[in-house]
Amino acid sequence: MTTGWSIWVMFLVVLNMGITFFLFLWAPHAKVPSRGDGTTGHAWAGGAIREGLRPLPRWWIVLSGAMFLGAFGYLWLYPGFGAHKGKLGWTAHGQLAREVAANDARLDPLLDRFRMYSVEQLAGDGEALQMGKRLFEDNCAACHGRAAHGNQALGAPDLTDHDWLYGGTGKDIVTSITHGRGGVMPSWSALGDTTVKDLAQYVLSLSGRPHDDLMAAVAEPIFKSTCAACHGADGKGNQGIGAPNLTDGIWLHGGSLEAIETTIRGGRQGHMPNWDRRLDADDIRVTAAYVYSLSHPGHGDAD
Repeated sequence: MTTGWSIWVMFLVVLNMGITFFLFLWAPHAKVPSRGDGTTGHAWAGGAIREGLRPLPRWWIVLSGAMFLGAFGYLWLYPGFGAHKGKLGWTAHGQLAREVAANDARLDPLLDRFRMYSVEQLAGDGEALQMGKRLFEDNCAACHGRAAHGNQALGAPDLTDHDWLYGGTGKDIVTSITHGRGGVMPSWSALGDTTVKDLAQYVLSLSGRPHDDLMAAVAEPIFKSTCAACHGADGKGNQGIGAPNLTDGIWLHGGSLEAIETTIRGGRQGHMPNWDRRLDADDIRVTAAYVYSLSHPGHGDAD
């Protein structure tokens, strides 16, 4: 703190505490004009309500005096009076450093144990899951939801099923969290609106949904000559490039006819940010273990 700011802070402290302390000392002895009946003469409701006058109760004086003593003691022991550092030498940074060190001392043995196991094994460890759940809620729930059921409006996948865009092994999940993912489906509006509608019917047919057989038949060769490059000739997707499986009835952006047509016509842009700048390797592994456990209920019991 510069000298100017230090003087300003001291001025404000002295001004505020000086005024309140003066009033505290003066109030018990102040002489307020009163009438013989103990009222001040102020009346309301045609005289039915009159303002009384009583001395300050002793408990209030004692309590207020104790608060002033506490305030003066605080300014002597802790920073608060200009550049005065306080007799205890306390600082917020110092307290934070001590608390972080104490937390690390408790956490390090736990992390050492976690490093001995794979992500899949950690998915059966209650302490790892407890830590991973907290990290997930703090960092991932904004898009995937606290229950991890995803958000079709954002294109955030449901993490509780067995459908994985980029693979669902522990290693795959760690890679997704660490480096992020970027998915792009191009717009196929150039094919014309009729073709887009036909392709939507064919996509519905791949997952056994009610569809128009004639429109789907027309679109099948178009699908195999264009869409199959990413989704495969059978429509089962490609985890290497994040192309979703179109045969399982699980939809990233919605599975209604309208949503599918919108996806084909306008394309989709998906982006999951990399978290290696916010989470360290240990945090990422326990988060990945928690995510893995969501789609493998009873995994720990099975092990």
